Order: sequence, then structure tokens, then C-alpha cells
Amino acid sequence: MFLAHFMRKSFFRHPPKYKKTSHLFLFFVVSISGKTVKHLNVQPREYQLEISLSAYKKNTLVVLPTGLGKTVIALLVISKKLGGNQKDKILFLAPTKPLVVQHSSFLRENLKNNPVAVLTGEIKPAQREEIWSKNQVIVATPQIVENDLLSKKLSLKNVSLIVFDEAHHAIGNYPYVFISQMYKIQRDNKLVLALTASPGGDPEKILTICRNLLVENIEIRTEHDPDIKPYTQELEITWKKIRLPMEFSMTTQLLRKALWRRLEVLKKTGIIETSSPLKINKKTLLETQEKIQKKIRSNNQNPGLFQAAAAQSEAMKITHALELLQTQGVKTLLNYFQKIKKENNGKTSRSNKNLLRDNDIRAAINSLKTFNVEHPKLSETVKIIKQQLKTKKNSKIIVFTHYRDTSLIVTKQLEKEPGVKPLRFIGQTSTNTDKGLTQKEQNRLIEKFKKNKFNVLVATSVAEEGLDIPTVDLVVFYE
Repeated sequence: MFLAHFMRKSFFRHPPKYKKTSHLFLFFVVSISGKTVKHLNVQPREYQLEISLSAYKKNTLVVLPTGLGKTVIALLVISKKLGGNQKDKILFLAPTKPLVVQHSSFLRENLKNNPVAVLTGEIKPAQREEIWSKNQVIVATPQIVENDLLSKKLSLKNVSLIVFDEAHHAIGNYPYVFISQMYKIQRDNKLVLALTASPGGDPEKILTICRNLLVENIEIRTEHDPDIKPYTQELEITWKKIRLPMEFSMTTQLLRKALWRRLEVLKKTGIIETSSPLKINKKTLLETQEKIQKKIRSNNQNPGLFQAAAAQSEAMKITHALELLQTQGVKTLLNYFQKIKKENNGKTSRSNKNLLRDNDIRAAINSLKTFNVEHPKLSETVKIIKQQLKTKKNSKIIVFTHYRDTSLIVTKQLEKEPGVKPLRFIGQTSTNTDKGLTQKEQNRLIEKFKKNKFNVLVATSVAEEGLDIPTVDLVVFYE
């Protein structure tokens, strides 16, 4: 198993060079330098000015590493648009409420003479209609704009610019796609500015995003470009290879034995070629599900296909259990099996019942309950954080975990360490056992982290997309 972490080599007041990996820029607050732009409180850099001039002329997708000022580029284009027709509106879309709040605050700070309004689901429809009619600059979540377009409470006819933040979401049925289509229908002289740090590695997906958002022009900058290098941060990246405890071996074998039996069913049906758990992964099982469903649609009289569907469903859950044991540890896996028992308010599905009746699964659960050991990544994470705080007492640290259960386990473990003040940062969704954080709570926690009331932020993926995280000295990727 692997655990990665990286450290800042120097501060921004001494502009460093940068080695690799653009997505790591999230953790740095970038100071702005360069030419002064009239009427604004920022001093854009040369590349921001250059990109904004291009984006003002054509519908543009801007691909720029996180932390290098995509919002400043949007501000420049918005400012220029506001200097034109005073009746035209600007619509700035962001996928989450915290991002809407963040962008609206930034725009208010820099567009002193132009009130900036916010539209989210917390505002009643009648109020939203009034806010839309009375304001020129609106920052909103796309779901609300989609709903109000469908109900004809607003029109994009007078919108001269739409900014799509985190534009990589513009695929499938995401509201960005519908809003863009309506913009094409309702407005002749339109302008689109799409912003993202991670459009994805699939060329077809990127082309789809461009088609969906009416993009004609793409502006890409990477950490290797000469105009970007002076503003990037040199990173020291370390991989830690960690050996799993011997206690995990027996549980792993029991789970693999249960998985093998399900794979045998799929092999006999002709869906897969091998029943070896070591040669089948989640991707293969997902592809298998599509094959089974396709065969059922064409021949639903074959009972073997329904057995195969049940086997595939159970195999997916066992594969996930193996992944949790190997990457997260005992407590997280036990919590997973507990959730299976409680699924659907106690009325578990047939596949869940089959799993819980399986002798090997039951033996695996019983063995887990006897363990007095957790995943070694936990103690290694504690060790890394303690060493960083020993080296630099006032360090700020972020630990990223994939699962909420793991974020709780890591936070509780860090709370036991003198001098370590951890803060758990999760999303808004609540479960029966774990209450989510509201937008206001999220913002309040980030402010506490900025003001050094806590020195370690243990965060799930909610902190990865665009939130204004302050400069940190160390980031640990638990996965």
C-alpha cells in the first residue's frame, strides 16, 4: 500500500520553480503581481491579461493549474463586459454553494461599483426572480438556474457572458449542458468563459465539454510554460511504501474465496474468461454488469442470467470490501459490513442477504472483530505529521482521505497527539451516524484553519474542488 505526501520547499515571497503535478496547486494562496487594471483591486499577471483578452473575443475554455488565478481571468473579462451595455447581465456559475459564496465575495471585493447577487436553493423562487431582475452580476449554482429556466422565471436573453466554473462537469445531464443549450437558443451575441484545472485525460471527453459549452477557443497553460513558472511552487514529493499486517492475510483469503465462488458463476455463464480474484477488478465487473443487462434485455427467459446478475452484484461488494481492508483498515471495513446490514432501513437486498449468510464472509467479519491492529498507514500518517510539527512548530497540514469513515478515524487518532490540533472537513450530506457540514460550517472551519486555531485539516474530496484553502506546508494523501 502507498501513502504520498509533499512539502513546500520555500515561501511565495521567494518565487520558486516547480517540478511536477499541476493538481497539487490547490494548497497555495497566490499573491498577484504585474500590471494594474483600471477600476479593479487586483494586479493581473501577464498570462492572466493575455488569456482574458483572448477570452473576451471568443467562447473560451481556460485550462490552468489550481491556484494560478482562473477567477482573476474571469474578473477581467467580466469587468470589460460591464463597461459595455449596462442592461446586459453577467452570470457566474459554480457547482457548489461554498464556491458560489467564495466567488461572490471575490467579485464584490473587486467590483466596487457593481452589486453582486447570489442565487442558491436557500432562496425562494419568488425572491430569486426579483434578485435576477434587479441585479447585473449574479453568481449561482447551476441547478437553480436550470430550474428557473425550465419554469420560465428567468431568461438568458440579456446575459452577455456566462462563466462556467469547474467546466469539466459539463457532460451528460449536468445542468451546465442544459443552460448552455438555452443560452444558444435565447441569445445571439453570446460569450462563454469555461474554467477548469482538470479537463480530464480523455480527448473525447474534452471535445464533448467544448461542444456542450459552445467553446471555440482553448487557452491552456501548464507549470512548464515560461509565463507560469515564476508563480509556481517547488514541491518535494515522497511515496511511502507500507507493508500490510500479517493479521490481514487470513481475512483477505476468506474474502477472496467468497469472491471466487461468484466469479465461477460468471465464468460458467460465459460472461468472463477467468474466475481468479487476482485478475478481476472493479472495472471488469462494471463491464460485466453491462454485458449481463444487455443479454437479459435480449433473452429474459434464461434464468442463468439472473443468477449471473446476482453474482456480479455480490462480487462488486466483496471487491469493495477487499479494497477497504487493503487501503483503509479494520474499522472502515467493519463499518461497511454494518451498513450492509442496515441498508434500506433494515430491509436488505437479496445480494446483501446472500453475503451475510456466506460462511466465508461471516468468518471474515468475526476475524476482524478480534483484531487489535489498524492499518499501518494510520501510524505512519501520525509520524509524518509529528515530524513536520517538530521541524516547524507553526506548520499547516492537510490530510486527504477518500472515505468519510477514514477521515473520522484519522482525526480521532491525531487528537491523541500533543501539539496536534486536527479539524475534520467533510461534505454537506448527512447519514444516520455522521452529520454533514452546512455551507456556513464549512466556511467557518476554513476560517479557523486560516487563523491557526487548528493546524491539521483532515478532509475528504469536498476540499479538492476550488475552495479557498490557505497556504500549507505539508499535504498527506492517505490513499
